[in-house]
Amino acid sequence: MRVLILGAGFGGLELATALDGALGAAVEVTLVDRADGFVFGYSKLDVMFGRATAEHVVHRYADRVPNGVRFVQATVTSIDPVTRRVETDAGSLDGDVLVVALGADLHPEATPGLLEAGHEFYTVAGAFALRHVIDAFPGGRVVVAVTSTPFKCPPAPSETALLVHDHLRRRGLLDVSTVSLAMPLGAPIPPSPSASAALLAEFAERGIAWHPGATVRSLDPQRRVAVLADGAELAFDLFLGVPVHRAPDVVVAAGLTEDGWIPVDPSTLRTRFEDVYAVGDVTSVGTPKAGVFAEGQAAVVAAQLVARARGESSAATYDGHGICYLEFGGGEVGKVDVTFLSGQAPTGALEGPSRALAADKAAFGTDRVRRWFGRDWRP
Repeated sequence: MRVLILGAGFGGLELATALDGALGAAVEVTLVDRADGFVFGYSKLDVMFGRATAEHVVHRYADRVPNGVRFVQATVTSIDPVTRRVETDAGSLDGDVLVVALGADLHPEATPGLLEAGHEFYTVAGAFALRHVIDAFPGGRVVVAVTSTPFKCPPAPSETALLVHDHLRRRGLLDVSTVSLAMPLGAPIPPSPSASAALLAEFAERGIAWHPGATVRSLDPQRRVAVLADGAELAFDLFLGVPVHRAPDVVVAAGLTEDGWIPVDPSTLRTRFEDVYAVGDVTSVGTPKAGVFAEGQAAVVAAQLVARARGESSAATYDGHGICYLEFGGGEVGKVDVTFLSGQAPTGALEGPSRALAADKAAFGTDRVRRWFGRDWRP
């Protein structure tokens, strides 16, 4: 069986590793990604705020992907989901099974004024470049804001506001600074009332202005204000924005999407095309766009493909469960345990925050780097 995986994020790496480990030479796995390395989402914040170097947090695919996996660094230029044939700038590829794990593309240019007057911190390049911007910031009005929904890692804007506050305090700039957080959501973490309540209490204690139900539509570079969807404005000296998210153009052109994202069977991750699956942020499966959910979905696809290769049936279905670590600042981390079941309201509980959970978060990264790249690493 030949399995072609497009995208080497949480979903692609987990699927390739699981298939190689379970089937060895009985499966031919090709993993494609345009980047040369993998970066955890939380590592971007570590670099932004000077807690790690860029070199430390980039895990190069060439260094080591699973032994039996062929890695191709290439940009996907077209996808034929009927024949499962893919064109890339490095040549043509095909497979008996195609798994689309290309994630969501980010479009800061879609928000007028963002590139001219603000900064986005969701791409690797954007986050890494902000380290020097934040270090040189002399103080003033900081606005952390979201420009559209859906967006990856819903806790990240809250984490960023808290870490900005920590950074300003360390530099003695709080007396001349303010921090505001504007999000389109009614609560910081809607599936977990306890996590939202803890964050709101932290915002109140620190004096971080919270603007729920607020989406930034544009920035005015001359007046240095962010314009919200309702016409209200937020003045800023430093704007940190979550850019517009969209399914990759190549996925849309392939006819895989409906209402912007790839629809899948929420239990099996199958698309409407035979032997074509999709996992992670590129789907409309109903979970947040976060790596841990892509990983869980990939595990279900792997179980189905392993059973198929062995001539067995598989009862594996996706349960919508995941955990998310949440930075509260001051070295403390919370852990949100959430479950999204189709047709039911999501449920989520908060553990912590505590310093002990910071070690738990580090172990989460260490475990995955060991499994996916075969080496020891600590965040």
